[in-house]
Amino acid sequence: MSAMNKYLIQFAQSHEEFRLPELDSLAKLYNVSLKYNIQDYKKDSPFFIVEVASDEAATCLVKRAILIKNIYELWGSGETYDQVHAQVTDSNQTFKFIVKAFGSTCSAEYQLRVINSFSYLGFKGPIDLKNPQVLFSVMEDYGIELNAPLPPDYPCAIYFGRFIASGDRDLIQTYNVKKRNYIGNTTMDAELSLIMANQALAAPGKLVYDPFVGTGSFLVTCAQFGAYTLGSDIDGRQIRGQGNKSIKTNAQQYNVHGRVLDNLVFDICHHPWRENLWFDAIITDPPYGVRAGAKTLGRRHEKKSTKPKTTNELPAHERGNYYPPTKPYEMSEVLVDLLEFAARFLVVGGRLVYWLPTVVEEYTNEDIPKHPSMRLISNSEQTFGVWSRRLITMEKYRENVTGIYHATVNKDYKGLESIYQTGAGIGVGETRNSNGSKLINTNNNGDYIDQDDDQRKPGHYLFRQKYFSSKSQEKSKRE
Repeated sequence: MSAMNKYLIQFAQSHEEFRLPELDSLAKLYNVSLKYNIQDYKKDSPFFIVEVASDEAATCLVKRAILIKNIYELWGSGETYDQVHAQVTDSNQTFKFIVKAFGSTCSAEYQLRVINSFSYLGFKGPIDLKNPQVLFSVMEDYGIELNAPLPPDYPCAIYFGRFIASGDRDLIQTYNVKKRNYIGNTTMDAELSLIMANQALAAPGKLVYDPFVGTGSFLVTCAQFGAYTLGSDIDGRQIRGQGNKSIKTNAQQYNVHGRVLDNLVFDICHHPWRENLWFDAIITDPPYGVRAGAKTLGRRHEKKSTKPKTTNELPAHERGNYYPPTKPYEMSEVLVDLLEFAARFLVVGGRLVYWLPTVVEEYTNEDIPKHPSMRLISNSEQTFGVWSRRLITMEKYRENVTGIYHATVNKDYKGLESIYQTGAGIGVGETRNSNGSKLINTNNNGDYIDQDDDQRKPGHYLFRQKYFSSKSQEKSKRE
């Protein structure tokens, strides 16, 4: 194994919980040997020291990163300039110096003093501010102290390094939803869509699928990185769009229409895929009933007659304008079906990347759905006060274990093995625990009701009801 060299990553100061998962994903995608000390990572600092083999490896690591601004070959670091100077060596190429401060500002006069402090290096090459062969950066980290009236007088850390490469944060503006031809109320933020594409390892030649495609945000961002993409949704109206605006026009807008293959209308629980069709990644934002209600095919009222209705002696389901009946799709059921689908249709090594909504106070790590063919890669939280959503990345590490986790095949199936450590198994219209007693059922209006108060429920259990209940309580307090 080649020797490892130290490099300094300058992260963007946003989505701090997502930065390391994206970094690890890109290292895996480009087969870059990466070392770092997790104890050195701080959410309130953009600077992080890693070890890779070469400048080429460092460039591969960050060239399509969304949460990384720059990477530098680290020449020196310390709490004072004396400590930094003691580590620095000399060079004879044309050069340029930049002085940056995080958490404070530097006057031009101060920057000049810092630059002159490195004059002992005795560079033989001329200064070139436009096209330097080497760009040196001095970075001072003053930290972040909330509610502090003024920044600290002295930095807590100083870094000196040679610029190697930048990330691809310009894509955030390229895919800015405000500039997008077609959006909806579930359209995902561009930055997060691109991060998800990186964590899904989207790349040329791969096939990526979104089973809750909506307005197709993930299709275009994964296609941006060269993957072929495909989507489906139970609601064809979002896929078709309105007028001359649709997922198709978005793909044309970003010039990725050759890689956005198609979008189909069906329920993920009643899909047409053959068993040997494998996807390289599944990336999705499952509907959890806040902006768009989750539905699956089926009758709200199980006791109603199943006899087909006829109009002018023609069965209703044979009419051209027929829409099959749907019923609410509780979040816990959605997740069981999603994991089972991923375990069946992902290639070994393929990734499932999805959002999990949860009530902050009720969440524990045990709430993350599990499957014997899938392992957890990362779990990053984006908070919104009393509730949050978690970006879950899982990887299929072995062939699917058949015969379990089929959540919606039969509501009376009692042998369903749990994907939760609580022992809850899920069926159509209800949830049962390991002995078959119901945990979830629906009332006469088709809404979910809780019938078991003794067993602990995951934080996303009955999420829609909890979300709107909290909103009502907030409104009452304001009034």
